[in-house]
Amino acid sequence: MPPNSIVSLVPSLTELLFDLGIGEQVSGRTRFCIHPKDQVAEVPVVGGTKNPRLDKIREIEPDLIIANKEENRREDIEELKRDFDVYVSEVSNINEALFTIHDIGWKCGVEEKSKKLIHTIQERMEGVPDEKPMTAAYMIWRDPWMSVGGDTYIHSVMDHWNLRNVYADKTRYPNISLEEISYKKPDVILLSSEPYPFKEKHIKEVSDVCKGTSIILVNGEWFSWYGSGMVKAFEQLNVLRRAIA
Repeated sequence: MPPNSIVSLVPSLTELLFDLGIGEQVSGRTRFCIHPKDQVAEVPVVGGTKNPRLDKIREIEPDLIIANKEENRREDIEELKRDFDVYVSEVSNINEALFTIHDIGWKCGVEEKSKKLIHTIQERMEGVPDEKPMTAAYMIWRDPWMSVGGDTYIHSVMDHWNLRNVYADKTRYPNISLEEISYKKPDVILLSSEPYPFKEKHIKEVSDVCKGTSIILVNGEWFSWYGSGMVKAFEQLNVLRRAIA
C-alpha cells in the first residue's frame, strides 16, 4: 500500500517526490530541502540531514522515511528503523541514481511516472556534445581544499560529460592543495557553488597558483543533485560542455 505520509531527509529526493506528483504526502523535510521552492515551504522542517530531530519525526508518525547512506548518519537511520519503514538510497553513480528513482516510484505507487522520468533523463544523457575529453578537477571546499574521488556521483557525472577527473584514483572527498593541482595541470578547474559557495574572487586565488588552467564557476546542483533534478542539470551540462570545449 503506497505511503500516505512521507518524511524525506534527502534534498534531491524531496524534489523527486514532488515531481512524481506525490508532494501532498510529504509530511516532513530537512531545512536543506529547498526544491520545489513554493511547495516545500509548506512542509514542516525536521532538522538537517546530519542532525534530524527524531522527536519531530516521531510526532509525524510517517508511513515512510527516505534517507541516504552518505547524506544521513548511520546512527539516526538505525534509530528510525526501529519504529518506521526507512528506505535508504545509496547513490555513487548515475545508474544508481536511476535505480533510486525507480525504487521510490515503485514504493510510492507511481512506478509509471518514475519510468517516464528515467526515460527523459536517459534522453538528456544521449545529448552529450561530441567534444574531445578534458582533464578536470572539481572543487567542493576551501580551507582545506577538497575535491572528489572516483567513487562519487559527481565523478560519474564528470565522466559522462568527458571531463576526466584528475583525482579518479582517490576515494570520497580527498583533502588536497592548490600546489598539488598545479602539478597535475588539468585542462579545467571547476569551482562548485556548493557545499562551499565559491565566488568570482576565488578564481584569482586559484589561478595565481594553477597558471595556464581554465577556471570556471559551476552550479553544484548540476553535478551533485540526483533525482528529477537530473533532467534540467543534464540539459545545462550539455550546454556547459560545449562552452568549455
